[in-house]
Amino acid sequence: MTAVTLPESSETKRQRRSLGHTKRPSTILTVAALAAAAYFLLPLFWLFVSSTKTTGDLFSTFGLWFAGDFSLFGNISRTLTQEDGVFLQWMGNTLLYAVTAAGGGALLAALAGYGFAKYRFKANRMMFLGVLGAIMVPATALAIPTYLVFSEMGLAGTRWAIILPSLVNPFGLFLMRIYTESAVPDSLIEAARIDGAGEFRIFFQVVLRLLAPGFVTVLLFTLVATWNNYFLPLIMLNDPKLFPITVGLARWQGQAAAGGGATGDLIPLVITGSLLSIIPLVIAFLFLQRYWQSGLVTGSIKQ
Repeated sequence: MTAVTLPESSETKRQRRSLGHTKRPSTILTVAALAAAAYFLLPLFWLFVSSTKTTGDLFSTFGLWFAGDFSLFGNISRTLTQEDGVFLQWMGNTLLYAVTAAGGGALLAALAGYGFAKYRFKANRMMFLGVLGAIMVPATALAIPTYLVFSEMGLAGTRWAIILPSLVNPFGLFLMRIYTESAVPDSLIEAARIDGAGEFRIFFQVVLRLLAPGFVTVLLFTLVATWNNYFLPLIMLNDPKLFPITVGLARWQGQAAAGGGATGDLIPLVITGSLLSIIPLVIAFLFLQRYWQSGLVTGSIKQ
C-alpha cells in the first residue's frame, strides 16, 4: 500500500507557526536575564580579581582586571597565617554557629510547621498570626533586648549567645507550615496511626522525608543568615577567639582603616578572607540543590 499524505489545513499551519514563534527566546527576556546574571556575578568576579592583587595594585590598577603580579596564593597563605592562624579559628567558629543553628532551626521549624498544619488545638490561628507578626520585626531590633536577656542569664560572651537566638526562625516556620499542608496528605498520617506508629515516629520516619525540599530550603536560608550574621555576634562577644568570620574580618578592616605600617597590608587579607568565606556557602548550595530538584519533579507529577 502507498501512504497518502493529506495536505495541512490553514488552521494547522497557523498553529504550527504560533508554536514555533512561542519557542523563540524573547530578546528582552534574554537581555534581562544577562543583566541579572551580571548584577550577581560581577561582585564575585571583582572579589576574585582583587584577591590576586597586592596592596599597591589594588589602588593603581583597574578593579575588574588582573594586575601583572598574580598574588592570590601569597594572599591566601598570609590570610591563613596572620595572627597565628586566627582566620582558621574564625572560620571554625562560623562553621559551628551556622551548622548548629541551621540544623536545629530547620528541625524546629519543621516540627512547628507540621504541628500548625496537621493538628487542631485552641489558639492555633492566633499563635500562627503571632508568628506572622514576628516575621515583620527586624532582627536588628531584637539584638539589644536579646543581649540584655542573655546577660541576665549569664550566657552573654559565650557561643550559646549566638546559637540559641539563631534557632528561632519565624519565616522558616511559616514556610514549613505552608509546605506541609500541600506535601503531606492526611490519609498517610491516618494510615500510620492505624498501623500503631507514634506521633514522633510518624514525623521522623514518614513526614520528614516528604518535607525534604522545604526542610533544605529553610536549612539553607538559616545557614546563610547565620553565616553572614554580624550585628548579633558584635554585641554578644568580646573574646576575639569566639568571633565569627564577619566580625573578625571587620576587625581587620578597622585596623587597616587606621593605616600606618603593617596595618595597610591587611586590606588584601580582608578581601582574600571574604573570598574564602563564601566558598563553604557555594559548596553547601551545590550539594543541597538536588533536594530542590527532586521536590520540583515530585510536585510536577503529583496528582
